[in-house]
Amino acid sequence: MNSQIESYARQTLKDGLSKCTEDQQFLFKRMYSHGDLELSINDVVDLIETEKLDWSMQQVERTLAKKAA
Repeated sequence: MNSQIESYARQTLKDGLSKCTEDQQFLFKRMYSHGDLELSINDVVDLIETEKLDWSMQQVERTLAKKAA
């Protein structure tokens, strides 16, 4: 993945997660923090493997869509 696209994806995830509830962010941490739940949500996003960025963005997008409905 192009580094600019990767940076954009990570920033988009961070922006989306900032709109989620604490419970939703905690669920995201449980899925992507590799067991270290003490990490900040931004650190968790920074550690996501590149190949998982698309899927995690879709998850956050769906979460926000449900929240808006």
